[in-house]
Amino acid sequence: MSVLVGKQAPDFTVPAVLGDGQIVDSFSFSEATRGKYAVIVFYPLDFTFVCPSELIALDHRIDEFKSRNVEVIAVSIDSHFTHNAWRNTPVGKGGIGPVRYTMAADIAHNICKDYDVEAEGVGVAYRGSFLIDKNGVVRHQVVNDLPLGRNMDELIRMVDALQFHEEHGEVCPAGWNKGDTGMNASPAGVAEYLEKNAEKL
Repeated sequence: MSVLVGKQAPDFTVPAVLGDGQIVDSFSFSEATRGKYAVIVFYPLDFTFVCPSELIALDHRIDEFKSRNVEVIAVSIDSHFTHNAWRNTPVGKGGIGPVRYTMAADIAHNICKDYDVEAEGVGVAYRGSFLIDKNGVVRHQVVNDLPLGRNMDELIRMVDALQFHEEHGEVCPAGWNKGDTGMNASPAGVAEYLEKNAEKL
């Protein structure tokens, strides 16, 4: 499994269903995310079981991502036509409804291979999540095994931590949440932070 943190996020251009329901033959990741942060969420397959819970949870937080200038892209090996069918299937009948972010079609498996999240011998993507900054650099990644659903609030927390660090230059200690104080990355800064906050950790 590759660690992409600190490296340029692999670019891709594939068919997709956009957040407004439009089907396109050439969705360009680099064009869609220019000047923005990006979150890429890989999942195994449409019309499965854990996946709809994750993608619906992601949609419920889309306004939070947009307010932070984050472009959200979900990726699986399904076709854009299958993505579209899943979006047009009601939640009560196994669908995800009209989610408001792009669903990219990784039919050739190139994206999941480039991000090194393809499950060996299965041919689908693990539940990989990647946070990419405005310069196209991966700043956070986490990969779950197929049965283990993600906490989408943790993705928002990571966006907040990155943006806090960019704005203030301080680092974010364990359990940091938006509104918390940061830590000066120095021996004195660590000592001061721990003296005040050790019991909260």
